[in-house]
Amino acid sequence: MTMWTADNCYLLEYLGRIETGEIIAGQELWQELRNLAEDFNNDEYYYDRTAALLRFDFMEHCVRLTKSPFYNQPMKLMLWQKAFIETLYSFKMRRELIDNGKEIDRFKRALLLIARKNGKSETCSGLANAEFITGNEGADIVCSSNDDAQASIVYDAIDTMRILYDPQSIDTKRNQRFILNKTTNTKIFKLSDRTRNKEGRNIDWAILDEAHEMTQNTIAKSIEQSQSVKDNPKFIEITTEGFVIDGYLDDELKKARAIINGEDDSISGQRFLPWLYTQDSETEIFTNPRSWQKSNPTIGIIKRFDYLAEQVDLAKKSKADRIFVLSKDFNYKQNGAQSWLNVEDYDYGATYDIEDFRGCFCVGHVDLAETTDLVCAKALIIKPNDKTKYILTMYFLPESKLQLENDDHNAGAHYKEWAQAGYITVNDGNEADLSNVAAWFYKLYKEHGIKLYKCGYDQRFAKEWLAAMEEYGWTKAAGDVEMIYQNAETLNNAISLCEADFKSHLINYNDNPVDKWNLSNACLKVNEKRQALIIKTDNAKKIDGAVTLASLYEMFRRYRSDLKKLAGG
Repeated sequence: MTMWTADNCYLLEYLGRIETGEIIAGQELWQELRNLAEDFNNDEYYYDRTAALLRFDFMEHCVRLTKSPFYNQPMKLMLWQKAFIETLYSFKMRRELIDNGKEIDRFKRALLLIARKNGKSETCSGLANAEFITGNEGADIVCSSNDDAQASIVYDAIDTMRILYDPQSIDTKRNQRFILNKTTNTKIFKLSDRTRNKEGRNIDWAILDEAHEMTQNTIAKSIEQSQSVKDNPKFIEITTEGFVIDGYLDDELKKARAIINGEDDSISGQRFLPWLYTQDSETEIFTNPRSWQKSNPTIGIIKRFDYLAEQVDLAKKSKADRIFVLSKDFNYKQNGAQSWLNVEDYDYGATYDIEDFRGCFCVGHVDLAETTDLVCAKALIIKPNDKTKYILTMYFLPESKLQLENDDHNAGAHYKEWAQAGYITVNDGNEADLSNVAAWFYKLYKEHGIKLYKCGYDQRFAKEWLAAMEEYGWTKAAGDVEMIYQNAETLNNAISLCEADFKSHLINYNDNPVDKWNLSNACLKVNEKRQALIIKTDNAKKIDGAVTLASLYEMFRRYRSDLKKLAGG
């Protein structure tokens, strides 16, 4: 009987180096490694490294890396990779669940949660090649993800590795449908949510890449069901954290954490291997660079320390960067939308006298999205040798929304008070009069000599407003008005610039209390492209002023050179 120690078992060596402090690991990974170490004494399992060592041998002596700056270099496995793969293949079942005396692996599924750019795709691509060559004959190996493009990342990496060890395609080949081992008839192919006929497959080994983008378990369930007749199937999920709330990954992480915490000792729990590279707190990310290894096990080898330092610095300055970096570089998920601004960012009491802008040009923007609710119009003015952006605002509200006892009032709105103070124009009836919105821009010129140069608008409910603007001489044909799409791709840079100006106190919105309420309600949602969009989490908490301001900043970005010339700067 083998006595397993750190000298003959990578799993135990990895745990040992963590416990001596040589390797920094998060609580979740450390606890799972402790659990696995205890299972060496569990009579339900035994440990056999034969299959793992065979795959290590192929990966380190045949597989070459596919990405710069390591392209065509031999794959030299790091300790964390060896520990993960060894664990996945080496625990065997002692139970009487064995058909015809066949050896059954304990782990059918694994979840590898690891921060981006730590080599997860290369690791699994190399392992897939080892399975392709050394695994069962006639096996089906699948590269899967939410869409074809994402599934192709691992699939193409597998094929590039294949070409490097079989450049003449003597033993293997690729056609339009799959990669084939000519000797064993093992195939590698792609499967995504867009693949037709996902059912009826007969999959032995599968990678599911970037599970964080999935809202449902359609692909995962199809793969799992297709493996039901296999003796030793493998289903490996590799992913970073993401931004989908209550999606597929969240469900998988709940299962994983229940296993790690000893709350799930079911058969399915025993056959699921969680391997989570996570931080223990948000604070340590910003205060203790040594802790970054917890979510980035390749730091200093693949993942660059200086890159992470730069990302953390960006995260300190920008809320969108903070959300993205914490999630993707440190696996620290942000729970839903985050508040866009801190109170001190926008509540600093700056005011102005509108008469100081007589003769100035401005760019404007209107938010017309809810004509039965709050409508907002804004104008932005700059002055020579002054970095401040001066924001003029008027809100418009139907009279029916003025009653005190409503959801908006309970959420902090004081419409009557604000209307009496002149911050809101009240329209008769149940809908905002968009001609009044156009009239406000004309009023700026008529009463204060402020000339509208360009004005943006959102795509909804604009017909009436455009007609009213035309009556005052601002036309779409002449380029006086311009549609601004209300999406993250369009507004991301404007939101970033606006946030930076707020933090530098370079926005003077005349301490408008309606603006202040809207800004306090504004939340930020970030997508997988690191693009931000201002959203609300409660319908009663209006954000029209914040959205209009972001769109106004997009107008400023587009026409700042013209505006500076018109301002005499």
